[in-house]
Amino acid sequence: MLVLVLNAGSSSVKYQLVDSDTGERLAGGVVEEVVDHVAALRDVVTDVERLGRPIDAIGHRVVHGGAVFSEPARIDDDVVEVIRELASLAPLHNLANLAGIEAARATWPTLTQVAVFDTAFHRTLPPAAYRYAVPATWYEQHGVRRYGFHGTSHDYVSTRAADVLGRPRDELDLIVAHLGNGASITAVEHGRSVETSMGLSPLEGLVMGTRSGDIDPAVIGHVAAATGRSEADVLAELNRSSGLLGLCGNSDMREIATRIAAGDPAADLALDVFCHRIRKYVGAYVAVLGGCDALVFTAGIGEHSALVRTRVCAGLGVFGIALDDARNEHSELVISRDDATTAVLVVPTDEEHAIAEQTASVAGP
Repeated sequence: MLVLVLNAGSSSVKYQLVDSDTGERLAGGVVEEVVDHVAALRDVVTDVERLGRPIDAIGHRVVHGGAVFSEPARIDDDVVEVIRELASLAPLHNLANLAGIEAARATWPTLTQVAVFDTAFHRTLPPAAYRYAVPATWYEQHGVRRYGFHGTSHDYVSTRAADVLGRPRDELDLIVAHLGNGASITAVEHGRSVETSMGLSPLEGLVMGTRSGDIDPAVIGHVAAATGRSEADVLAELNRSSGLLGLCGNSDMREIATRIAAGDPAADLALDVFCHRIRKYVGAYVAVLGGCDALVFTAGIGEHSALVRTRVCAGLGVFGIALDDARNEHSELVISRDDATTAVLVVPTDEEHAIAEQTASVAGP
């Protein structure tokens, strides 16, 4: 099927026209400085119509599916209303995603449209993993629990990793590290997500480009009281001014690596904190899984930074992890040594292809 994949933000619309079988891109781009999503889609229409081939379906990336959606959903009025209700859990993302959905339904009213949720893959988390130790009413009345994100990527990459290993996914225990400006790590047991680092929001877990990841919640009140600012302002800084940016003033791992090579101690510390957090999660997830067949790196940093992979894997020999330096430097699919008992892989993610595949599975022939 020819699927138009849309990722609508508050001020931009990213789009790819994807062959759901092969992943081939026939068109794509970004419409920037969006004020009216319907108007923005006119540019998309112009681009895709030049091909002279009809679109079969439209797949929408939706960040938060809450506890409602465990799989892609064919979009109708009821689904739209639930996505709107879930906006309280991800107000910056879901409302923008919803604006894209409503604009696309107005633009292509007869086409099947499907919502693919970042959280859906993590709906298999057991209660011990998704419940927080907070008053039960917070969970029951306000949905306070771990949801996890990057699910589309973790699902896609774990399937491709199984292909690389030549074994069925439902026989494998994998740890998938999605490392980009946003970063998360997931324990995948026989094809099911059983633990993941992001929580109620994408703030929890690993150190990221501008997000702090794990932090003592008391920090928010402490900094607010010390500076006279609101807790909302401090929370905004944890999302937008922390992580690698907060540690060394830079959120781009390529530039951080350049600074490290020049002997910059702040950049070196930032990388150490980033990799230490990942390594700590790897150890924890080996324990959750009771062993691990492969550690899988993906996304921009995971796929392209041999330095990060080296530092993450240093000291993990106790788990049977040992890198082949030459393979790692060239970002080959398998970068572990032949005698390592736990494979280490570099598997490119392709969320647009994944969304197209899931959309096609719902839309049908």
